[in-house]
Amino acid sequence: MQDFSWHCPYCDKGATITSSNFSGKLHVIDKCSKDEQIAIHTAVITCPNSDCKEYAIDAKLFLWRYIDGDWRLEGEPLMEWALKPNSHAKQFPEYVPKAILSDYEEACLIRDLSPKASATLSRRCLQGMIRDFFDVKEKTLYLEISAIREKVESLTWDAIDAVRSIGNIGAHMEKDINLIIDVDANEAGLLIGLIESLIQDWYVARHERQKRLKLIVDIAESKKSIQQK
Repeated sequence: MQDFSWHCPYCDKGATITSSNFSGKLHVIDKCSKDEQIAIHTAVITCPNSDCKEYAIDAKLFLWRYIDGDWRLEGEPLMEWALKPNSHAKQFPEYVPKAILSDYEEACLIRDLSPKASATLSRRCLQGMIRDFFDVKEKTLYLEISAIREKVESLTWDAIDAVRSIGNIGAHMEKDINLIIDVDANEAGLLIGLIESLIQDWYVARHERQKRLKLIVDIAESKKSIQQK
C-alpha cells in the first residue's frame, strides 16, 4: 500500500499511515442483488501516536465490475459507514458547553442519514454559541449574527455570512432554528465545518489565551515573592 496522511479523530493529531498501522479487507458479494455484484471494503487505522493508540474503522459499499480484463471497484461508494468512531465529529475539550457539543456531535452523526435534521441541529448549535459566547439574544438567528458583526474578526464574519448565504440554508437562516430545511449532505457538512471553526476560534483559543496569561501572572507573582524574601 501507499503511505497516506491521516488525522486522528481521537487525539486530533496528524499522522502518516503505513502498512504497520493499516488493515484493509474486501468482501465481494454475488447474490443476485439489483446491483448485481457488489463489494464491501473495510479499513482499520490505528493511531501511531504513542499517547493515543486508538483505532478507527470504516466501511464502504461499491459496485464490483469486470473492467478491461480485471475485476475492480467501480465509481464512487454507494454507501459509507463510520463504525468507530460512529461519526466524524472532532473531539473538543470538556470546557466547551455540553449543550453545544451535544448538538454538534448529533449533527455530525446524522449528516449523511438526514442532512435536513443535521442542518437544523447545526443552526441551533450556532445560535447557542452566539448567545453563550457574546451574551446576545435576538428574535432570530439572522439578527443575532448581525449583532456580532463588530465583535468578531472580519474573516470569521465572512465565513458565517458565506454559509448563511448558501442555497436553502440562507433562505431559512432568518427563521426559527427548529424549522427543518431541505439541504443536501454537502450543505450540512458546510454548516458542521463552520461550527468546528467557531468552537476552535472562540472557546479553544480563549482557553489557551487565558492559560498563557495566567502563566505570565503566576511567574510574575513568583518573582515578586522571591524578591520580597
